[in-house]
Amino acid sequence: MCGILGIMGNTDVAQEIYDGLTTLQHRGQDSAGIMTFDGHFNLKKGNGLVRDVFHTKNMLRLKGQIGIGHVRYPTAGSYDAAEAQPFFVNSPFGIALIHNGNLTNYEQLKNEIIKDNIRYLNTSSDSEVLINVVANEILKLNKLKLEPKDLFAAMQKVFKRLKGSYSCIMMIADHGLIAFRDPNGIRPLVFGERQGESFLKEYVFSSESVALAGMGFKILSDVQPGEVVYIDTNRKVHRKQCVETDWAPCIFEFVYLARPDSVIDKISVYKTRLRMGSALGKKIKKIWKREKFPIDVVMPVPDTARSSALAVAEELGVKFREGLIKNRYIGRTFIMPGQAIRKKSIKYKLMPIDLEIRGKNILLVDDSIVRGNTCKKIIQIVREAGAKNVYFASSAPPLRNPCVYGVDMPSKRDFIANKLDISEICKEIGADRLFYQEFEVLIWAAHEGNKKITKFCAACMDGKYPTKDITMKRLDEMDAIRSAAERPGAAESTDSVSDDQLTLI
Repeated sequence: MCGILGIMGNTDVAQEIYDGLTTLQHRGQDSAGIMTFDGHFNLKKGNGLVRDVFHTKNMLRLKGQIGIGHVRYPTAGSYDAAEAQPFFVNSPFGIALIHNGNLTNYEQLKNEIIKDNIRYLNTSSDSEVLINVVANEILKLNKLKLEPKDLFAAMQKVFKRLKGSYSCIMMIADHGLIAFRDPNGIRPLVFGERQGESFLKEYVFSSESVALAGMGFKILSDVQPGEVVYIDTNRKVHRKQCVETDWAPCIFEFVYLARPDSVIDKISVYKTRLRMGSALGKKIKKIWKREKFPIDVVMPVPDTARSSALAVAEELGVKFREGLIKNRYIGRTFIMPGQAIRKKSIKYKLMPIDLEIRGKNILLVDDSIVRGNTCKKIIQIVREAGAKNVYFASSAPPLRNPCVYGVDMPSKRDFIANKLDISEICKEIGADRLFYQEFEVLIWAAHEGNKKITKFCAACMDGKYPTKDITMKRLDEMDAIRSAAERPGAAESTDSVSDDQLTLI
C-alpha cells in the first residue's frame, strides 16, 4: 500500500503535490518523493513523513507544471532511502514513474530485465523493475515521437508481462502524464479535472478521491482496470482499454486502508463501514438474545473503526463513547515495520479515559485482527482503566492469508486465526467475548455501493487470489524470499536521498 499523485497544471505543481501527499500520508509513512518536469526532471525524495522530507529550499527548486508524488509503505524491496519513489530512467525520452501495488512475478521480470533487456537494476524494488519493463517496451517502438496509438501499443505489451497489482502514474519528457491500472483493479486510482485560471484545464490522478477534494478538483472517473489514460502536452485526454479485465478491487481498502471520506470505484468508504457496523450490531444483538452479556458502552479503536463502531452502537441501542484517545503523532501501527516496533508503539499510541471506562461493560470495535498482539494490548489497557468486562468485535472476518498485492501482512503461520479457533482467540487476547463479521456480509457492504462490481479481492480472508499465478507453492516461495529479506532496524534511517542523474535539490 502506497499513495500516489500526479498533476498536470497551469503553474508550478510541487506545492499542490505536497499538499495532496499529506492527505495520502495514511497510505505510507516510510518515505516520500516528488518529481517535476520543466524541460528537465527535478527530484527530491527521502525517508520520513512528507513534512520531514521536504523543506522550503527543496520546494523552491521543484519547478514545473507537471509532476508526480509518492508516499511509501514498503512491501517489496527494502527500507533503504534509495528505494523511495519516484523512479527514473533516461532512455527512452526520460521516464519517471510511481507505483502502488506489488508485482507477483518480480523475480521473473528481474531476470528478464537484466539478461534479456540488458538493463541495470540499482535496487530490489519491484517498482524499479516495472519502470524498466515500460521503458523497454517503449524503446522497442523505435519512435522519435510517441503518438497515442504508439503508447497504447507498448502498454498492451507491458500488461502482458506484468502480474500482480499495480496502479501507476508516469511522466514522459515532452510528452505528458500517463496513468494505468492492472486488469483486476486491485489498487485504487481516481482521475479528476479542474478549470484553471487560464482556459486550459488541469488534471490529476490520485490513489484516493480525498486528495482531489482538498485541491478543488472534481472526479471525472476512476481509471478502469486494464486502462491507460494519457494526457498529452496539449491537454488532450486519450483513453484506451488495453487488456481484458477481471475487476476485483481490494476489500481491505474499505476495511482499513482508505480514509473514510474517500470514494473508491464509486463506493463510499464511509457508507461501507457504516453498513459493516450495522450488520455486526445485528449479529451481536441476535446472540445477545440467547446469552446474557450486558453492554454499557460501545467504543471504537481509533481511528479506522470509528464509523463501524458508531453503527454498532446505534443498532444495539447503547451509548457510543470515545474511551481511547489516539496520539495523532504516532503513525499507523499496522504499517510499521517489524512486530517489535508495533508492540512498543501501541503503548504510546492509545491512552484511556478512565471516566468513560471504570466499572462499565465495554464493547471495543476494531477494523480487524491479524496477529492478535495489538488487540490484546488494547484490551489490557482498558482493563487497567477499570472496565468491568471487555468484549471485542472485529468489523472484518478472520484474516488467514498473506496479501501478495501490496499490504504488509505476515506469513500464513503468523495469523492468529490459523492457529486458534474463535473461543481460543478470545482467551488469547484476553476478551470476555469475541465477535467477528460474517464474510458474506462484508462483501455485501462494499457491493451495495457499486453493484457493477460483482467480485472483490478478499484473498486475505478466503484465500482466493484473483491473479492466476498465485498458488500455494508460489505463496511458499514468496514467503521464503520475504523471510530472507528481513531487515531489523533498517527503517530507522531518516536521511534523505537525491538522484545523481537528475537536478539535485
